[in-house]
Amino acid sequence: MGAASSDTQASSDEIPQHTVYLDGFQIDQTEVTNAMFRKFVDATHYQTDAEKQGSGIVLDIAKGTWSDMQGANWQHPHGPVSNLNGLDDHPVVQISWNDATAYCRWAGGDLPTEAQWEKAARGVDGRIYPWGDQAAGGNLLNSADRSLDVTWADKSIDDGYQFTAPVGHYPAGKSFYGALDMAGNVWEWVRDWYDDKYYASSPARNPENTTESGARILRGGSWNNGVLDLRASNRLSSIPVKRDEVFGFRCAR
Repeated sequence: MGAASSDTQASSDEIPQHTVYLDGFQIDQTEVTNAMFRKFVDATHYQTDAEKQGSGIVLDIAKGTWSDMQGANWQHPHGPVSNLNGLDDHPVVQISWNDATAYCRWAGGDLPTEAQWEKAARGVDGRIYPWGDQAAGGNLLNSADRSLDVTWADKSIDDGYQFTAPVGHYPAGKSFYGALDMAGNVWEWVRDWYDDKYYASSPARNPENTTESGARILRGGSWNNGVLDLRASNRLSSIPVKRDEVFGFRCAR
């Protein structure tokens, strides 16, 4: 787990690389979709944090900046004039850690721990990406490519989608265990609290940081990210109530 200290692409919170032992677990093959999340909402009348607060974080492509937009939520991912027409099989977004946890518990599971997520993404050989060490390409994942008009996009890649893609659309990018979209598409919330120095002292068996820090963890990168953020060891932190058009999740049990 984590990155080697000699890895020049790694951030300090990915170091040191260390061996982790995990009990058996199951993890969803795909990210939770809009159709799946709608069943949860219909059954429970759940209101997401974005709906309660009346806004979500949206990318202004023209400016290349992010802003808190009124009316953005899981049903209106890019703002109040957007909708979910034709997106039933796309990953649900504008989801906070609280929302993701509520769904997973309703579905009989929980969010994966950070270690479980990374194990599912990297398999047994510490690979850089879920599919191996091969460079990212448009047949492997949904990332910032030629269809996304931002300065950090890789114009040599064409994954076929500007924003999210249908879950499981890139079978060539599956992980060692067959998990899909563990790089790109949407960032995925995991269970742990964030600590940039946790790896230096984390237990070797079933690690999970339960010490409250104010921020939770997301893994995997999104349609808005370039190659450095798509590495399977990369970590992102955010407050549990934050909702964003690149934030989604999958469950484990």
